Amino acid sequence: MTSPVDAAASPEAIRARVREAVVAAWRTAVEDGSLPTLEDAGAAPEVEVERPANPAFGDVATNLAMKLARPLRRPPLDIAERLALAIGAGGSNPLIASAEVARPGFLNLRVADSAYEALVAGILAAPAQWGRIPAVNPRKVNVEFVSANPTGPLTVGNARGAFVGDLLCRVLEAGGQAVTREYYFNDSGAQVTHLGDSVVAVRRGEPVPEDGYKGAYVEDLAREVPADVWAAATAQGATAGEVVGAWASARVREGIEASLARLGVRFDVWKSEASLHDEGWVERAVARLREGGHVYEQDGATWFRSTDFGDDKDRVIYRSDGRPTYFAADIGYVTEKFSRGFDHLIYIWGVDHHGTVARNKNAAQAMGYDPDHYQVLLIGWVRFVVDGEEVSMSKRAGTFVTLDDLLDAVGTDAARWFFASRAAHVAFDFDIEQAKAQSSDNPVYYVQYAHARIASILRKAAEAGLAPAPGVEGLLSGEPEAALVRVLARLPEVVEDAVRAEETQAITAYATELATQFHAFYRDARVVDPAEPDRSAKRLALAQATQITLANALGLLGISAPEQM
Repeated sequence: MTSPVDAAASPEAIRARVREAVVAAWRTAVEDGSLPTLEDAGAAPEVEVERPANPAFGDVATNLAMKLARPLRRPPLDIAERLALAIGAGGSNPLIASAEVARPGFLNLRVADSAYEALVAGILAAPAQWGRIPAVNPRKVNVEFVSANPTGPLTVGNARGAFVGDLLCRVLEAGGQAVTREYYFNDSGAQVTHLGDSVVAVRRGEPVPEDGYKGAYVEDLAREVPADVWAAATAQGATAGEVVGAWASARVREGIEASLARLGVRFDVWKSEASLHDEGWVERAVARLREGGHVYEQDGATWFRSTDFGDDKDRVIYRSDGRPTYFAADIGYVTEKFSRGFDHLIYIWGVDHHGTVARNKNAAQAMGYDPDHYQVLLIGWVRFVVDGEEVSMSKRAGTFVTLDDLLDAVGTDAARWFFASRAAHVAFDFDIEQAKAQSSDNPVYYVQYAHARIASILRKAAEAGLAPAPGVEGLLSGEPEAALVRVLARLPEVVEDAVRAEETQAITAYATELATQFHAFYRDARVVDPAEPDRSAKRLALAQATQITLANALGLLGISAPEQM
């Protein structure tokens, strides 16, 4: 992945450059007396620039004048006019072609064609860096996701965390963050023993226990138990379910890793719950809480005073019989993670875990960690639909669709696109038939087709003796070219917004918009024209820059960019 240093070498985002120009104009207006100095420097508003919904209002606009109206005690239109004069549009500032003031105080700016020309040249010169942005606030971030217990194959029900987590990591890395991907699994406890009991029962030809697991995968495990494991499980004094469960959960984890690898999801760290106890992290966490006076003993149990931090009740750390709760492992995990030097922890959990968030954040605060650096993203439910009917799933009953089943049905690219195109916290229906469609009804197919179409155009041009120029100087006065380059230029802005929002649906929307704009450009502009080689070469350059942008947007989502379809 690109480092923050490499990202800084990327062609600079137009919106970022305009923001700097507006800040400089404000500073100039204060220095020359056109605008007064803010009496309270701490009240300085953030300078925001946005793309107007209507292109007639310019390429970008800022509402800074309206933000300054109250603290400067001046009409926003007057402030906007002074900013417009200070920005030097069409003269001393080569970035801004024009600056217009609009009620009630907007400053609408048009970017010079020369800036877009330089941007395209930069994309063509450094394609791998395009769209990556330097970190505004570099952080060392730990993202823990999936973390499904290794008691059965990864189902599509809990696989959404894999999509959301991997997509978030890719976006954060594109924004210059140092990211560690982590999977936390329960390799001990009742669930693993229940799995072992289920495998033992099937191997012996007995009914699976009521609290056990069913399904073809249990039968497969029963056939695969190694002789030495079975000997250990059936030895005198051994608990067969625990012995076989430990082996079976390890085998299931191997399958989970293989499924995730097929999806293109990797992890830097696999952390087991048992290790938190074995390595003393739970004891360290309890000691920190005890030092702060946040722990007490009652009825033989050890409690955390969670109510001191707004929780509805205190939480048990150790039961009266001395056994630790899941909460005990959770607080040990917080301590263990921060001990590795992370600035920020992100947990991606299902929405059914909402009740766990407050107690863990409270414990982090009580242990002396900044609770703002303990973040939980709750992801919504997904219903998988085939021919309008929901696919029901239960891992215990053995009636579920695995992640591998989904990838077999729709492919990795379509699966990734459909998850990326929805906000992570929103529940939605995944229409398997639509995802399988090889037509414009399938949005990922539509975007990939635009990339493949450009590849075909470039091959056709080469056959005609034409090649892309190194830039597009003098080309952008035409409407189809101007419209396309303005969409193309927005990729780093989309990445910046995605990093801030920690969401990816804007990237899929952007890729679709760019594909649509390219199809319109190709319809209205003759790209391969041997009779006009100079203009063809520049249009080919614009097409190639669009191809790079599509590929990089798809790459952010872990989706392939095919050369042929």
